[in-house]
Amino acid sequence: MHNFFRKIIIETVKRRFKKNKDKTYGKLSEEVKLLEVSISHIMSDVFFITIGVILAGFGLKGFLLPNSFIDGGAMGISLLISETTAISLSILIVIVNFPFIILGYSNLGKQFALKSILAIVGLALTVHFIPYPLITSDKLLIAVFGGFFLGAGIGLAIRGGAVIDGTEVLAIYLSKKTGLTIGDVILIFNIIIFSFGAYVLSIEVALYAMLTYMAAARTVDFIIEGVEEYTGITIISIKSEKIRLMITEDLGRGVTIYAGKGGYGKHGSTLTEIDIIYTIVTRLEIASLQTEIDKIDKDAFVVMNSIKDTKGGMIKKRPLK
Repeated sequence: MHNFFRKIIIETVKRRFKKNKDKTYGKLSEEVKLLEVSISHIMSDVFFITIGVILAGFGLKGFLLPNSFIDGGAMGISLLISETTAISLSILIVIVNFPFIILGYSNLGKQFALKSILAIVGLALTVHFIPYPLITSDKLLIAVFGGFFLGAGIGLAIRGGAVIDGTEVLAIYLSKKTGLTIGDVILIFNIIIFSFGAYVLSIEVALYAMLTYMAAARTVDFIIEGVEEYTGITIISIKSEKIRLMITEDLGRGVTIYAGKGGYGKHGSTLTEIDIIYTIVTRLEIASLQTEIDKIDKDAFVVMNSIKDTKGGMIKKRPLK
């Protein structure tokens, strides 16, 4: 971190510790370290969300909106209403997503809801004020590249721990309450939107909307490194007990502990025994989990694997704290 910001952090922590003189230098150093990690992740999240909002705005105003195209999800609902009424798309983006953010607050936490509100309002302002140029009037290019830029924006926002399309929040919630997978919920939701699009606009527009949605969906998966609905995470760290407590108590997730040994060493040397943690989270929780792991052990070895769906356990039973 830049020395200027580091000095600010140290001075802030020192002022806090002056009120409690029994704190040791070691605790002061640990507090500085935690603040540095938090600020670093916040700056990273803000960067991803900002770039995501700009790209999503470009996809909407440079391709979809001027050509009366729609997409799936909450954005598709906003575009569909905008095309059939005189209501501004920037206003609809906020109104349509608002119920999903309320749902996200109760199921995914305050921090997620706050980030998402800022991202959605930022997208609404971007769409309203930034004069993006019209790129093309070719329908196939509009569907493919409009979906690509919109999907890139959604994916980067997710990387920053927020959403600018609330459909996935609803899908995660319903998957916990029903036997449907997240993919099933999103598919059903979009079939309804495309059916309305075919009825209100035209079948041709609905078919192109499906292409837009597929391009956006594949781009989202690519941006967040091919993650599907769930991600299996293996964590190897000398501070495994602290990480386990963080996951089980702070995030409210279950873990599995494997007994392992360090595999790096000379022939005949004693291998270090270590507990290996395995947990499963939704992709909206990855940014939060990575932040908390870095606070405990920045050198922890973390491996992520795509998981299509899960059954049983705690993943569908307990909401994020």
